[in-house]
Amino acid sequence: MTEPLRRLSAEGVAVWLDDLSRARLESGNLKDLVRDSGVVGVTTNPAIFQKAISGNDIYDPQLRDLAVRGVTVEEAVRMITTADVREACDVLRPVYDATDGLDGRVSIEVDPRLAHNSEPTSAEARQLWWLVDRPNLFVKIPATKAGLPAISQALAEGISVNVTLIFSLARYREVMEAYLEGLERARATGKDISKIESVASFFVSRVDTEIDKRLKEIGTDEAKALAGKAAVANARLAYQAYEEVFGTDRWAALAAAGARPQRPLWASTGVKDPSYRSTMYVDDLVVKGTVNTMPEATMEAVAAEGKITGDTVHGTYEAARADLDAIAKLGISYDEVVDLLEEEGVEKFETSWNELLASVQGELDRLAKD
Repeated sequence: MTEPLRRLSAEGVAVWLDDLSRARLESGNLKDLVRDSGVVGVTTNPAIFQKAISGNDIYDPQLRDLAVRGVTVEEAVRMITTADVREACDVLRPVYDATDGLDGRVSIEVDPRLAHNSEPTSAEARQLWWLVDRPNLFVKIPATKAGLPAISQALAEGISVNVTLIFSLARYREVMEAYLEGLERARATGKDISKIESVASFFVSRVDTEIDKRLKEIGTDEAKALAGKAAVANARLAYQAYEEVFGTDRWAALAAAGARPQRPLWASTGVKDPSYRSTMYVDDLVVKGTVNTMPEATMEAVAAEGKITGDTVHGTYEAARADLDAIAKLGISYDEVVDLLEEEGVEKFETSWNELLASVQGELDRLAKD
């Protein structure tokens, strides 16, 4: 492990890989990253699977069997993706055991087309939990309004959850409320809540992408000076909210029963603007008890040039609020931006999922004729 990655882990930030493919698994690359780069978790999403599966003949043997069986394309996709996630869970199992279940987690997302329907999302979460059948699985549920009750329901049933697509501070507080409610319901039915884990994936870079675009349109010196500040400020204030919620008597009662806090996870941490430091969404969000899930390119950048100098979150809340207030004074609506990003996030995952379905259907048709 390079010094920057070692320091990041030592500061209490869990390093997770935001990628998965069968090629990565069969080559041993994931094992290597666990051993050499301190990777202690994996996240996936529909876009990652679409990229991994489309046009890659490594999946042909399984696809051929699925084609012969005449399964639907939806079943084929789930059989393929859950197989990869199950194997990744096995690779990460030693980490899971060594950390008493805190890390060593692998995430798989519910069908993004269900994002605005609570009951089907709950049913899909149960199905994925059963299909993968590994204790170190996280089922990813988007933090839409309809997703919130599904999050509580899954947790109440003992399913560990990665809550994804969080952009706003208000929605993040609702996510934490859903977590507490789910644990309380699980405890009330006699479940061991010390075995239930969760992370809350707070998206970072996309906030800068959208707000920077609006700042550029304004074009004043004041606007230019605020470019690249919104995303980190937003995430730092999210951590402040986390400290508030997990410092309450309500949480203390759950902690006394064995519960662990729902860790903030910094997602979308690869920079989108090439003029920014490639490691800024890692270096500037170092704080104990968090997760940073990175694309491999970002992880390599951190390994080579990360500036890990200690906690970069505590002591920044006032400045973070001032940055968001200054952006608001320029006429940029925070609520409008985060609502748009949530809507676009769901749409992007739906698009990737539909592209994956179309690609797999084409492969099933081709292989059925062989």
